[in-house]
This record gives sequence, structure tokens and C-alpha cells, in this order.
Amino acid sequence: MQLIDNEKVYNQAHVQSGTVLAFDFGERRIGIAVGEHLLASANPLMTIDNESNEIRFQIITKLVSEWQPRLLVVGLPLSLDGSEHGVTQLCKKFARRLNGRFNLPVALIDERYSSAEASQLLNEAGIRGRAQKEMLDQVAAQTILQSYFDQASRQD
Repeated sequence: MQLIDNEKVYNQAHVQSGTVLAFDFGERRIGIAVGEHLLASANPLMTIDNESNEIRFQIITKLVSEWQPRLLVVGLPLSLDGSEHGVTQLCKKFARRLNGRFNLPVALIDERYSSAEASQLLNEAGIRGRAQKEMLDQVAAQTILQSYFDQASRQD
């Protein structure tokens, strides 16, 4: 996974401390993870299982209020060859809405293989098959955020 060069609309800033929320965007579910930049450690937080943007943003608003993040990270879905597809555009729209609604910098990060990595982590924790469904998206968000932290530490 790699950090995507953001358009100006995402208000990208180099954040070196504070809480970070990460999102694994999907049309049906959004996985969310949280981490502290100085610790460079990500943890799964929750999954929003609802297609209503109104409900999704009500929940995200509560999380932003509770965690007071300095940065939001969004996993950008790309095809295996790196090209964009329909969900990529929906995800970029979601990132712009986060930036506009919360006036926080948003970093996009390539999320290819995040779900496979999340499934592997859950397998290693003894959670297999259908039991993974409710946790997969938030663990995928965790892998996206951890990838962001790992890249940020290499750039410092």
C-alpha cells in the first residue's frame, strides 16, 4: 500500500502527533480504525453497516467528536493494476465530504490487499469463515492506518 498524492481539496498536512481515524470505505459497510500518530499503532474501532449517508455521517460525527482526530485516512480502492474504478470515485467523494464536513486533513492511501491482509490477521487470531464478516472491515481499516503510519515513519 502506498500514500496517494492528494488533490488540494483534501487539505493534506503533515501531521506528526495526535489521534488519527481511518476508514475502509464500502458501498454497504465502512470499517473504522483509530490510532495515535506518536505511537504509530492502529487498532480496529467499529464497522458502520448502513447504506444511508445520513446515518453514516451521524456516526462518524460522534466518533470525530469523541476522538478529536488531527487527521483522517481513507483507503482508496484501486484495481490490481492500479487503475481506478467506480468505487474509487465514490471513495474520493466520501473523502472530500469528510474534509468539507470536519475541516480536517484527509490522506488517501492505496488499500489494495487490505481485506486479504485483514482476513489473514483474523485467521491468525482464530476467527475464521463467516465469523470474520462483522470484523473484517474494521480490521481492514486498521491495516490501512498501520500502512499509513509505517510510511509516515519512513518519511520523517
